[in-house]
Amino acid sequence: MRHVYIRAIMSLIWLAAAVVGGVSGNFKLAVLYVLLGGVFLYNAYAIKKNL
Repeated sequence: MRHVYIRAIMSLIWLAAAVVGGVSGNFKLAVLYVLLGGVFLYNAYAIKKNL
């Protein structure tokens, strides 16, 4: 269960980095960070669903 929480926290960190990247004007990295955050969040949800 700990790995689900870790992945959820990592997804929040990536999404926060996307916000910072978007505010600073680096939109290419902001899109990349949103994708990475989405992948981590989806992975955490899929694992939690299987438990």
